Amino acid sequence: MNRTTLRALLISLTLILAISAAQRDAHAAALSCETVPKFMNKYLGQHIRHRQLTPELRTRTIGVFLRSFDPSQSMMLESEIEAMKAQLLAEFSKIENGGCSAISTVHQKFAQRQKEIATFVKDFVSAENYAIDMEVEIIIDAKKRGYPKTVAEREQLTRNLVHFQMSNYVSDVTPLEEAKELLEHRYELRTKRIADLDSVDLYSNFLDAFATSLDPHSNYFSAEMYEDFRISMSLSLIGIGVALSERDGFAVVERIIPGGAADALDVLKQKDKIIEVGQGDEKAINIIDMPLRDSVGLIRGKKGTTVKLTILRQAESTERFTVAIVREEISLEGQAAALRFEEREVDGETLKLAILELPSFYGDSDPSKRQCTDDVADLLRQVNEAKADGLVLDLSRNGGGLLNHAVTVSGFFLSKGEIVKVQDVRGQEEVLSDRDESILYAGPLVVHTSRVSASAAEILAGALKDYKRAVIAGDDHTFGKGTVQTVQSLPPGLGALKITTAMFYRPGGKSTQHDGVEADVVIPSTLSGDDFGEKHQPFSIEGNSINAFRSSYAIANTPTNSWAVVNQEMVEKLASESKRRIDASSDFAEVYEKLAEYRENAGVIRPADLVEQREEEREEELEEEREKSTDSQTTSSTDDPNGDAETADQDAGDRELEEEEEEEISPQLAEATNVLVDLIAFKSSSQSTAKTRGMGTQ
Repeated sequence: MNRTTLRALLISLTLILAISAAQRDAHAAALSCETVPKFMNKYLGQHIRHRQLTPELRTRTIGVFLRSFDPSQSMMLESEIEAMKAQLLAEFSKIENGGCSAISTVHQKFAQRQKEIATFVKDFVSAENYAIDMEVEIIIDAKKRGYPKTVAEREQLTRNLVHFQMSNYVSDVTPLEEAKELLEHRYELRTKRIADLDSVDLYSNFLDAFATSLDPHSNYFSAEMYEDFRISMSLSLIGIGVALSERDGFAVVERIIPGGAADALDVLKQKDKIIEVGQGDEKAINIIDMPLRDSVGLIRGKKGTTVKLTILRQAESTERFTVAIVREEISLEGQAAALRFEEREVDGETLKLAILELPSFYGDSDPSKRQCTDDVADLLRQVNEAKADGLVLDLSRNGGGLLNHAVTVSGFFLSKGEIVKVQDVRGQEEVLSDRDESILYAGPLVVHTSRVSASAAEILAGALKDYKRAVIAGDDHTFGKGTVQTVQSLPPGLGALKITTAMFYRPGGKSTQHDGVEADVVIPSTLSGDDFGEKHQPFSIEGNSINAFRSSYAIANTPTNSWAVVNQEMVEKLASESKRRIDASSDFAEVYEKLAEYRENAGVIRPADLVEQREEEREEELEEEREKSTDSQTTSSTDDPNGDAETADQDAGDRELEEEEEEEISPQLAEATNVLVDLIAFKSSSQSTAKTRGMGTQ
């Protein structure tokens, strides 16, 4: 053997050994049954509320884990689920000691049942006499429906779901036979997806089920999910700008991110369900019962490309429609604070009112770049320069952002003082305060909130409420997200733990968690009667209170000559006047009507309604095409030299009209502005009364 050959052999052996070592390291880093209890203990050691593995936590974990296989609760009978729960509960101590045979057994049962269901569906739709039953009613809220109790009930539920799924296909003008093939393929893919789950997938699902049983915001991220999480937290995310959650097998819109592509279109709403995703001109993919991370992967894509979403919306009636969205980066301009002025005639006097919308507490990590604090400060200076009589601070779309920016903005309306306290699991406290004595705006102030207002927005609203600096007007309460999560990276290949480790407290001592910030003046919206908010999330942690830590300095040194201290008498009068207007308003009558209809129809869908609606939409589209064709022919045949100019003038007028319509504010914001007018009047009358009393004592 010559030297060259020997060297080649040594290099080959070295590479083989290196590859083997890498494989061993990768294998060692994979989540195993032995590491599951170790990570469970990490959660318990740092969680803000749960410190021990109680029977309740075991039961919760098992329930969440079983639903991970079957979010729509349609595969197993109630008795079968109860038997699996009992089995897992009996063997939970084995799992705590690194024995996961019960987890594997449960997986095998679901894999087998899914295979049986796929066969059942294929036989059902391939029958010669198969036809879509358009009149069936389906309760898609699995929690309301529960698990089927008998085999016959389960089979009927499966048939009903098939009718719903088939109606989705045919409403997109898919021939019935092709729709059958698509549906069969979908069930085949789901069968394969469940069967192909390996031990790491199962342990990841179980660990995430345990984390989720602690509270809605704790999670276990596998290595792949952790990467998705890091991407989703990046401001350079390319997508549609929508935060999604998974409920009952649907990808549900939880929040529309200001500055995102969906926000610009103003079509999607909270609680919309995404049921299909299409890429450009390609055939849409049904994502019902698809894992959320897979659905998000289909929605996310390259900048400038188009994604088509089929939406199921349940409001006063069930709607199904498709929206095309061009993927873009989250625009800071779209999130930016904005100011507008309105004038109101009150008792012969013209009031100038400022409305400052702050969609999020945005800011770049580089302090020299754009920050919401700088933008809001500039806008408040404009408010003062315009000598506005009052200000509405609109936080109704603000889902949070940078905590330190919320503290700074709070200080724009108060002299220096404590704004929020953060208390961790060990009782250690950190108080975040405004250190600047100056006040940028000292006039009458109404803060407009909604159930979308969350996290940092609740800290600002809570501070201004507790210091009696502003009137809070909007939905009965804000979202109620008052906890802090810490993400702990694990060794490569193991992902990360997201743990709820602390809680926010308002200066008055009450946590913003669970109940949010209550409105002084309640202005109803279509979210008012919905289960939208932290308190409606599974296993939400209830809030609590600590001793108040309001700054006496801020109370003593914030000038009250420019604004009236918000007291109970004022709140009652403002609320009474607002209710009188709302009760007489046709806009709010419509809101109440929608809420009533939603409660009546909540969770129930009928294929006939969806197909009928789609046919009406297609007829409208055809009519629009016919009108365009007619207009085109008329324009091309005219010899009037002024015709084009007249058309251009008309188009310009139409655009101006559209712009005016776009500037219209919601009934809720309009009413918050009415509350501000009342607040200004209350302040004026209070000052007049004070002057009169002063003159009488001389």
